[in-house]
Amino acid sequence: MSTVTATASDAVLISPTQLLALQAAEPVVLIDTRDADTYALGHIPGAVNLRETFTYLATSTPQGLQELKDTFAAHLGAIGLSGAETAVFYEDALNSGYGQSCRGYYLLTWLGYPKVKVLNGGYSAWKAAELPVSTEAVVPTPAIFPTNLATTDVMLTKEDVIEALGTATVLLDVRDVDEWIGDSSSPYGKDFAPRKGRLPGAKWLEWYRFMKPSPQGPVFKSPDEVRAECATAGISPADTVYLYCFKGARASNTFLALKQAGFADVRMYFGSWNEWSRDDKLPIESGLPLVKFPKKPALALAA
Repeated sequence: MSTVTATASDAVLISPTQLLALQAAEPVVLIDTRDADTYALGHIPGAVNLRETFTYLATSTPQGLQELKDTFAAHLGAIGLSGAETAVFYEDALNSGYGQSCRGYYLLTWLGYPKVKVLNGGYSAWKAAELPVSTEAVVPTPAIFPTNLATTDVMLTKEDVIEALGTATVLLDVRDVDEWIGDSSSPYGKDFAPRKGRLPGAKWLEWYRFMKPSPQGPVFKSPDEVRAECATAGISPADTVYLYCFKGARASNTFLALKQAGFADVRMYFGSWNEWSRDDKLPIESGLPLVKFPKKPALALAA
């Protein structure tokens, strides 16, 4: 069995200096996923602002997924993606944007776009490298986004998750702890969604755990470190992993971390808790999960 080793050009995560080299070598559309006011205060030169990368809420019905596809084909075409350019997403810092740059990576992966990257460390890493910034709004040259690409098998529906309940498939919840235990329904407020809790049988690794501090700000952990974090929850690269969070942003951060660490079968329930919690027929768990400790073997009494 042969092993394929990813080259530097194959890597999704790139550093600020690698971004500069990429921009000099080939057409790049640089996408700032922050809000418009923050973008106006300063951004990487040449970056276009696309906040919808983070804010769009999706459902996993056939109609909902078609609307998701149509919406982003329009947005991404409007900012200049034709299929020939490399799309590079960034946010302010990897621990402060709820995975919004990675959400862009996940969406383009699902849409089958050939060249997608994420700036590791985000805008914070760019500034730490003392590279130039701009306050000039960029007016993109529109293109026709390629809608003839085949979508990839990384998008899960509500029905897919229902079928996975109680099976060997790993349901991995990466939300913040207050959402995991059912104290809050979302990052937008405790009662933003109608129900609190988690998917029955889900394992939990908070999305922050796949990042670490660096002089450039938070960056992704190495593949070995990511695999070690997963091992603490009993998850291995051989498992089929279904990710979810609230609306697919934090889970996109984890999706990228796991893919870079060699997890072959990773998919995401993009509708996540925002969709699941709104269907009263669907089961949930809440509170602290019961922890089963192994029984200690009985000690043999000396004769």
